[in-house]
Amino acid sequence: MNPNHAQYMLTVYQEGSITNAAKKLYVSQPSLSQMIKLVESNLGAPIFNRSTDPLTLTYAGEKYIEAAQKILTINANLAREIEEINDEEHGKIRLGIPVQRGMQVLPYVLPKFFQKYPHVDIVISEHGSAAIDKLVLDGSVDLACMTTVPKHDELNYIIVEREELVLLASRNTELARRIPSGTPISILEARNEKFVSNKHGHSVRALQDSLFITNNIQPKIILETMSIEIEKKVALACDAVTICPLNYIENTEEMRARAALYPLKNTESLRHCYICHRKELYLTRYMKDFIDILLEVENPFLKDSPLPKNQAQDGCQ
Repeated sequence: MNPNHAQYMLTVYQEGSITNAAKKLYVSQPSLSQMIKLVESNLGAPIFNRSTDPLTLTYAGEKYIEAAQKILTINANLAREIEEINDEEHGKIRLGIPVQRGMQVLPYVLPKFFQKYPHVDIVISEHGSAAIDKLVLDGSVDLACMTTVPKHDELNYIIVEREELVLLASRNTELARRIPSGTPISILEARNEKFVSNKHGHSVRALQDSLFITNNIQPKIILETMSIEIEKKVALACDAVTICPLNYIENTEEMRARAALYPLKNTESLRHCYICHRKELYLTRYMKDFIDILLEVENPFLKDSPLPKNQAQDGCQ
């Protein structure tokens, strides 16, 4: 298998169309179509179902892509090993990270990392956790920092931060007037409140929907957003509530004055923040050091829990 052909075919598969793949690869569509025909001719079987939109794989195509991913991983590992042998001070890390998590940790991780490795580039892919999960699996990123549940045997998961979900409520809500901040509650207590919510595809949204279904409630959702910062600010401005990770809530005087926080019952799970990578990925020295710095950096949001002292959970300190 030609590694260049393998990379091109993998890009066509990821993009779902020859046109989009050609744009991403900076090649003409006719030349890419010719290369696909050549690969299929050499293979002796079609790789793509061209009658579908986006393109899908034939059974032979599934086997080809599976082999292509392994070969590209072998090539990438070899390149990194030679790179590290020749010069451990230069290189690149392709990092997958959600925007919110990046805002939270990168300003504290990168200064320490660049001080040690000024000639290593960090290339960021910013997506939701579900999309990043796929990127690290198919080798499009080297490392992924995301909130997830360990579920892939091919990946190595290292816990960065345990996550506790709380209900953030404006002090003007009926819930906040009725129940003291810091009291653990069931989601049923907020069934009559207006919700500001994550969009579908976010890990918190999946848990929220599960809580709604389990408790047979359908609260009014006044806004859906991908940004936790927007969520918090709109909830407080519109006298609404939102489900939010505790470690994203600043312990400031303004936040304590405007918001009530409630630990949610029945939300315990393995869903925490992890740094992960494919098990067979060769980790260069600078990749290992990036992971170590990420694990060591103190998150300023976690210095003091915004919950009352008797309600703050050890796992979130």
